[in-house]
Amino acid sequence: MIRNQAGVWGEIYAVRWLRDRGWRILTTNYTCRFGELDIVAAKDGVVSFIEVKARAQDAMLRPMEAVDAQKQQRLTQAARQFLRTCKIEAELRFDVCEVYLTDGAELARINYMENAF
Repeated sequence: MIRNQAGVWGEIYAVRWLRDRGWRILTTNYTCRFGELDIVAAKDGVVSFIEVKARAQDAMLRPMEAVDAQKQQRLTQAARQFLRTCKIEAELRFDVCEVYLTDGAELARINYMENAF
């Protein structure tokens, strides 16, 4: 599977997973000068900025390992920009959604980490 396709499928599965659990998707692929927020979602008074990382089932490294300190800083800055633009006040957190894809991307396994950083 091409890397870009893995990212697209990962976000599709993540949005479905979140909606199935009662999350309201506020936006996807929010882009600003600091970077991109994959998913911004709300549930029970919490707004979560969700970084989606998709990998093949047999990948050597966990997807979460790609969310290093530099990536976390960019996500935090992008989240601040989003909040300024949308004038949202709520409890905030940063989550990471690891999506493990199988061949053909028909099925996926989700590992969701609340308050990942």
